[in-house]
Amino acid sequence: MRVNVRFQILFSLSLLAGLWSAAHAQEYNVVSPDGSLRIHLNVAADIRYDVAKNGTPVITPSPIGFTLSTGLVVGSNATVKSTATASVDEPIERPYGKNDNLRDHYNQLRIDFEEHYSLVVRAYDEGVAYRFETALGGSVDVMSEEANFNFAGTTQVIFPEADTEMRSWERSYNTYASISAINAQRFSITPAMFSYTASGMRVVVAESDLLDYPGMYLQPSGATSVKGKWAYYPKEVSFPDNIYEYHRVTKREAFLARTSGTRQYPWRVAIVTTDDRTLLTNELIYKLATPSVLTNTDWIKPGRSAWEWWHDAILETTQIPSGTKNLNLALYKFYVDFAAQNKLEYVTLDAGWSTSYIRELVQYAASKNVKIFVWDFINLPVESPGRIAELKSYGVAGIKVDLIERDDQVAINWFEQLASACAQQQLMIIFHGCAKPTGLQRKYPNIVNFEAVRGAECTKWDDTPNPDYHLQFPFIRMLAGPLDYTPGSMRNVRRSEFQPIGVGVPNTIGTRTHEVAMYVMFDQPLAYLCDAPTEYRKYADILYFLSKVPTVWEQTLPLSAEVGKYAVIARQHAGEWYVGAMTNYEARDVEVDFSFLPAGVDRVADVYRDTPTSETNAKSYQHEIITITNQSKLTFHLASGGGLALRIRDVNEVTSIGKSEEGTKVSIYQNTDRTRLTIRSKAPVHEVSITDLSGKVVQHEIVAALQETHEIDTARLGAGIYVVYVSTNERVYSSKIIR
Repeated sequence: MRVNVRFQILFSLSLLAGLWSAAHAQEYNVVSPDGSLRIHLNVAADIRYDVAKNGTPVITPSPIGFTLSTGLVVGSNATVKSTATASVDEPIERPYGKNDNLRDHYNQLRIDFEEHYSLVVRAYDEGVAYRFETALGGSVDVMSEEANFNFAGTTQVIFPEADTEMRSWERSYNTYASISAINAQRFSITPAMFSYTASGMRVVVAESDLLDYPGMYLQPSGATSVKGKWAYYPKEVSFPDNIYEYHRVTKREAFLARTSGTRQYPWRVAIVTTDDRTLLTNELIYKLATPSVLTNTDWIKPGRSAWEWWHDAILETTQIPSGTKNLNLALYKFYVDFAAQNKLEYVTLDAGWSTSYIRELVQYAASKNVKIFVWDFINLPVESPGRIAELKSYGVAGIKVDLIERDDQVAINWFEQLASACAQQQLMIIFHGCAKPTGLQRKYPNIVNFEAVRGAECTKWDDTPNPDYHLQFPFIRMLAGPLDYTPGSMRNVRRSEFQPIGVGVPNTIGTRTHEVAMYVMFDQPLAYLCDAPTEYRKYADILYFLSKVPTVWEQTLPLSAEVGKYAVIARQHAGEWYVGAMTNYEARDVEVDFSFLPAGVDRVADVYRDTPTSETNAKSYQHEIITITNQSKLTFHLASGGGLALRIRDVNEVTSIGKSEEGTKVSIYQNTDRTRLTIRSKAPVHEVSITDLSGKVVQHEIVAALQETHEIDTARLGAGIYVVYVSTNERVYSSKIIR
């Protein structure tokens, strides 16, 4: 930690000015490293904070504190004992994420009070946060908390309204012109967004490092104000009579939490920006969370997973009986074979799998370099101390824990208990049917996904997972942490055609490339392919893209974006770049500036884009291959509910046809009547694409056996000039041919 002397001097001057202006109040300012954000504290009869961005008020004085069962009101009539400041700029080490280069850069003020508690305030360039700490000893009950957010005028609100029982975080968004337009009895989950429409300033209110304490909701408290709301501690719970029922809270205590008197409380967070793009890479909630407690993370391997639940295990094949009544060893071997053939790292077995075959399946999968995740009902690992060890004994790589559906203190503790227990067994974990993340995945990086999003599963019941929603939650929910959205539908329909299908194979709203772009746009370390293997095999080029797209990244660059409307993002991993673009229900053109690419290098891009008929046929898409450089700027049209996905790689041109020059790694031969190509490579060939001169892919083959010699029948091609692209595990090679 490096202490900045200049910051200390500025802080001292601010303190003196505050003392001079208000004899009975002590005032403090903490400014972000770039100087744009300021959080101001006033300590008097109560503690209030306010926030300004570039001198413009964002949050006006708002009281904070909480009341304990001992009678102590934290934040009331407090006596300052001492203060300490710090300026920190240091890297955050983590095993995976969306940016390798993540820095913890902030200015901090800590105020210690005579009453044995402290207030810690931080200012980052991307937001501000505060938390209380107590040093009281023993055990205390937190009776209530006061966390207020008084805005400096009317704000538009994107409000993920909570259910009254506080049991669901898969919430769609309601948009209100002002806080005053929201029913005062309604409340939302967090994060939630508040926007000053005239200035374009966004404020996302959230929390971080939620441990041993209930989760925060937000409720209107005035024309321009919201306040925190929490689930009270459970007093009585129901006992489920089937595997899909959880312990519902039927009666609550009069306190929020029963906890240690010496502890840190959760961070209350306000993310502030005037540039919507920055929200797509904002990781403030992660930065504020407790660092990893795991000393070895080599066994944590994000990746892609085949999965049977969304399509009810229905396969278009006579090879094997399918459907949910046939969840057996033979069926799951079919999924394992599909995963192995397409280099998917995992297969997930959802509800209905059996211990009768799990060990044999795991062994079969291991022989094909595939690992297994299994679904588990929350009550089983919570109530059975040996459950996690039992699952590990089957040989699985991870578990998907479902139907938690609470965020009171007891339930919040389950998250850490399960993450810790899984880490001890070297198991990854997905939380499904769960509260929103608040950074626990930093402390336990074996947590790969959280649901808390209205994902593809909800298309079985309604139309809320739609293009409008897809362009809201990446700017709001995704700030909290990774998703378990489960994209990959090939059953794409227009808005007017959509019908919920509860049993059977659902459909999804949006174009085919809108769906493919989700793999670039959404943060999902374990990325699902939700549709059937037999469906993906109809679209070999898309299946190949899905078999290659990474799930974690070295760099993430938002290129252009507007909340609720569209987003364009570029991500890099292992020398390859991917670009994803998505739009809401409004068709639009988007420009992609490729200046993020290294200079002086030609690259080949596989482009998956909407077509002129995508407006009426959502399944319609075009796959083309183009050459680009870092000087390229291209405009793409996105249909209503449309999208765009690119995979960008190095390319070497093969200049010799029919002979192999020394040092050439790939040679392409045509027979005398030009109806067959022979490809010879010193490295195994993965894929061959043939395009016309416009870049449109006219023939595409995946080479499953990774042969070094491969033949292609080109007799179906019309007369003309074509470009052949040969993909190896090293790079892409291209050459022109004449048919």
